Amino acid sequence: MERLEFTVQPEEAGQRLDKLAAARFPQMTRSRLQQLMAEGLVQCSGIPAGKNTKPRAGDTVSIRVPQAQPAEIVPQPIPLDIIYEDDCLLIVNKPKGMVVHPAPGNPDGTLVNALMAHCGGQLSGINGQLRPGIVHRIDKDTSGLLVVAKDNEAHLALSAQFAVHSITRVYHTVVYGGFSGQDGAVEGLIGRHPVDRKRMAVVQKNGKYAYTAYHVEQRYQGFTHLSVRLRTGRTHQIRVHLASIGHPVAGDAVYGPKQVIARLQGQCLHAKTLGFLHPRTGRYVEFDSPLPEYFTAFTKQLQQI
Repeated sequence: MERLEFTVQPEEAGQRLDKLAAARFPQMTRSRLQQLMAEGLVQCSGIPAGKNTKPRAGDTVSIRVPQAQPAEIVPQPIPLDIIYEDDCLLIVNKPKGMVVHPAPGNPDGTLVNALMAHCGGQLSGINGQLRPGIVHRIDKDTSGLLVVAKDNEAHLALSAQFAVHSITRVYHTVVYGGFSGQDGAVEGLIGRHPVDRKRMAVVQKNGKYAYTAYHVEQRYQGFTHLSVRLRTGRTHQIRVHLASIGHPVAGDAVYGPKQVIARLQGQCLHAKTLGFLHPRTGRYVEFDSPLPEYFTAFTKQLQQI
């Protein structure tokens, strides 16, 4: 059982505990914290806390996080493209079309099912029984690199780096339209779309700050190959930001034009480079994956136009 503790500072007093704890520990979602509260695993100065608890300055908040229970997920011997592995983490190159963790509509066949089989249940439990080992996610139809934590210590160390945006993350994508310059950036708040709550959007308020830098790798007729570096990691950030400046990702059925490029079977977006401080050694490590076949086949077709 992992224990997380902190002392409430004067500027934090009066906030709802689930919101306050989620800000302190970004690896924990508010829904996960509320679940732990319902199970009596969160205390505020020794008293069981609920989601509406509003601690005072000086209160000590204690959160007990159970280890993941493998029995909840069926291990499945699904092939994995593992770039690197040691005793506390692994780097996996996720293919397009694979869901990261079980959810309604995707109960199995996910990356987590494959990890459970590969790691024999040795995965961190910070994110609960359905997301063991998952430090961060990429969309189902986005391919590329993910770091997976095998224990809670590694998970917390990696999550802390994600929280301060010190992780190196470079994506490659093909987008609609042309660019006059070689480099640029998009910044602004990203939040839920005001009408369609299943989508994200650039908003004027009630969103989270996001910054996306891009570099032109190759120009084609009507399309551009970009490398994109993230300073923040918001939901659908690259897809939303590039669509907001008139350059949606090719193949994106959510943020792109209605006439989708069906042969791409989803957005043309690949998480190519991932770098961070190793949680055991403290040394910076960086990993790179080649552009997948769907990506290179599409750019070859564009070269012929």
